[in-house]
Amino acid sequence: MPDIAKTPAKFYAGGKILQHVSDGVGIITFNNPEKHNAMSLEMWEGFGSALTALRDDPEVRVVVLVGAGDKAFISGADISQFEKVRYNAEVSEDYSRRSETQRVLFGDYPKPTIACIRGFCLGGGMLVAMLADIRIASDQSQFGIPAARLGIAYGYDGLRHLVSLVGPSQARLLMYTGSRIDSAEAARIGLVDRVLPDAQLWSATIDIARTISNNAPLSIQASKITIAQVLKDPDARDMAAVKDIGNACMDSQDFREGRQAFMEKRKPRFQGL
Repeated sequence: MPDIAKTPAKFYAGGKILQHVSDGVGIITFNNPEKHNAMSLEMWEGFGSALTALRDDPEVRVVVLVGAGDKAFISGADISQFEKVRYNAEVSEDYSRRSETQRVLFGDYPKPTIACIRGFCLGGGMLVAMLADIRIASDQSQFGIPAARLGIAYGYDGLRHLVSLVGPSQARLLMYTGSRIDSAEAARIGLVDRVLPDAQLWSATIDIARTISNNAPLSIQASKITIAQVLKDPDARDMAAVKDIGNACMDSQDFREGRQAFMEKRKPRFQGL
């Protein structure tokens, strides 16, 4: 568990979603360790509330997601709820609609996001991780989507992100078998971006987050917007948005600060303006 106890926390979903802010980094903790951080519907909605609060906090420049304990990032959906909220297609509609609202919020998030993955990352946990901009994993982590072992269909958005990361053949192998893979294999196929020794995972993740936080926010926003457009079909791309954010960077105080800091051989102080 990351050492964030010294920073004040906000609680959502009855304390199963925690939110901290430290040095420009927002931290969201999935705090259901007795169930390996399995996601209930209440946790999905608490996750959305925490994301919204950090999105609207001008002091936060990057958001890190982490699971409580050392067993799991998110082990999937809380299957104990299925008999009440997902026992057939009709009843599942409300669950899907309410959880999809939070997934859309995260998928369109304006700030950089990092998934810090220790232990199990399964099912719905894989979707959360895939929606993040960057995935950093422990060498002890395991990944998988056990839909075929549960008799359910993994959603379109989840499979779209999976295929975009690992390609259709690897996606088929993961989905058809329902098997788990280790972090080395996850890195090999492109599911995660970096694998680190377990003891170094949190400190290295926070170092990356703070590096991002200290860089120019408008420049990072430009990269995020432009990469999102690159991934779309050509006729769906919003090239005006790409041009607008590029112009905003060129006209920004931060661009002038970056040039001046370079000439003065000092660290720049970016304000996002």
